[in-house]
Amino acid sequence: MEEGILAPVARLDRWLDAVLVALLVTCSVRYLLRHDLDGTAVLVLAGAAVLGAAHLTRRRVADRGAWPTVWIAVVVALWVTLTLVAPSFAWTAVPVAFAVLQVLPFAYAVTVVVGMTAVVSVAWSRIATDLDPTVLVGPVGIALVTVLSYRALDREARTRQALLDELTEAQADLATAQRRSGALTERTRLSREIHDSVGQGLSSITLLLGAAEQDWDKRPLAARDHVTAAGAAARDALDEVRRVVRDLAPADLEDDTTGDALPAALARVAATGSHGLDVQVRVHGDAVPVPSTVAGALVRSARGALANVVEHAHATRAVVSLTYLPDEVLLDVRDDGQGFDPAEPTPSGPGGDRGHGVDGIRRRAADLGGRAEVESAPREGTTVSVRFPLGTGDRHG
Repeated sequence: MEEGILAPVARLDRWLDAVLVALLVTCSVRYLLRHDLDGTAVLVLAGAAVLGAAHLTRRRVADRGAWPTVWIAVVVALWVTLTLVAPSFAWTAVPVAFAVLQVLPFAYAVTVVVGMTAVVSVAWSRIATDLDPTVLVGPVGIALVTVLSYRALDREARTRQALLDELTEAQADLATAQRRSGALTERTRLSREIHDSVGQGLSSITLLLGAAEQDWDKRPLAARDHVTAAGAAARDALDEVRRVVRDLAPADLEDDTTGDALPAALARVAATGSHGLDVQVRVHGDAVPVPSTVAGALVRSARGALANVVEHAHATRAVVSLTYLPDEVLLDVRDDGQGFDPAEPTPSGPGGDRGHGVDGIRRRAADLGGRAEVESAPREGTTVSVRFPLGTGDRHG
């Protein structure tokens, strides 16, 4: 397998082939211009042709075990013989040296290139009239500097590749962590949805059946109404279980084209979740269709807020307000209960011992790009506000 420092350079083979062929043709013409076409000239021209042909077989032996090393040995041997016989061909050392740098490891490549440079110096010394030390020292120095420069570039490239590999590995680890975080977020979301839909429905059923038990003997008609309401709440809870499993918004909100489904769903929540509390539903502004995910979040937020009011606020009255603004939809659930201090954790207050509570409402709103706020004070009631932005596309369904 090739492991030279220039092995990864793309398209270098074609350029080396083209340059070598051009140099061989030029050097052959130069040789013929200075020598007669005798037997030696025929051998030189044949050697040039063999060298060119051997160099062009490079891609046929690449990636074939030890054959690239054998190939470079043959090419260098042909070049040395040709250059010593005809110094004009010394210029072909450049593409041959690059081929050496492609195939051989660094230490061997340096040795071979320095040796080739020495051959060039010896060949030129044979045709020089006077001994010129620069003919030997100069090419060797240039060859060493060139090889060392490419070595530095190779190390830098390998360092950069190592950094890229580390980055790729880090990105893979990050993707794994994000998948784990996504799974945790999804579990949290499902837990919140179950709490604020199925959990609240079961709580309503419990309260209704408790009220029916108290009225069973003295007020049988009222008890019957409580049982009927509990049955309706049980059916709604079953539907919510199915919808949570399918990860869908309430079914009647999915294909709402008129904007009437959301107010109607809030009215049903107020009717089934009041448990004797006076709950009014008010709609402000012109009702428009909103995304089913947002509508479902508003319904579940209203259900959770009313459940908190019933269980914790000791209120007598609550108002659910749905307000359509030009760029957002706003839900307010206000009660006249005992209130609390939002700055202090109160286990008996809204969002205290009720699992997700108001904190779940906040997270649900944040997940869909909205926000939830709580305003309250001791003995002054509580207001839970949830708002979602509405874009142009959202307002049309």
